[in-house]
Amino acid sequence: MAKLIYVTNTSLDGYIEDERGAFDWLPPDDEVFAFTTNLLRSVGTFLYGRRLYESMAVWETDTALAAQSELMADFASAWKAANKVVYSTTLAAVSTADTRIERQFDPAAIRRLKATASSDLTVGGANLATQAFQAGLIDECQLFVWPVVVGGGKPGLPTGMRTDLELLDERRFPNGVLHLRYRPLGR
Repeated sequence: MAKLIYVTNTSLDGYIEDERGAFDWLPPDDEVFAFTTNLLRSVGTFLYGRRLYESMAVWETDTALAAQSELMADFASAWKAANKVVYSTTLAAVSTADTRIERQFDPAAIRRLKATASSDLTVGGANLATQAFQAGLIDECQLFVWPVVVGGGKPGLPTGMRTDLELLDERRFPNGVLHLRYRPLGR
């Protein structure tokens, strides 16, 4: 059975966006970028909320991105290779191949997808990830913790619920970023 993995970047104080909705505090870093690309390469399906999908779609729709460097081309290739499911009540159409829209998050459908998938799935977007956590669907949580305190904004992890985690792996990057890999206990 495939795993559902929540992957996100957070500030040291746990936010994925600051109070203005910006995440420009994530400075580019080739080593972190290559590591992220390798992680995504093993994924068969990305589950996205609308906002994250619209941010990520440029990896397919803007060919100039991939032309900037070999690292960028590699990431674009890994991103385009996966299927995408976008959860949105407002998105009228998708702009990328191998992408479908779902109007509501259905835990039973995700369980079926995990049971039949040949590769792992990732969930992206804090709101969508919260629904997956609440439904007990998250098999792994991978956080890239950046060395910055933004003081508020959108939390990267669910609030109002407790989830105990077991640390499976950690990696420290020279720029101060930590990659932390957890498994929810009881999974």
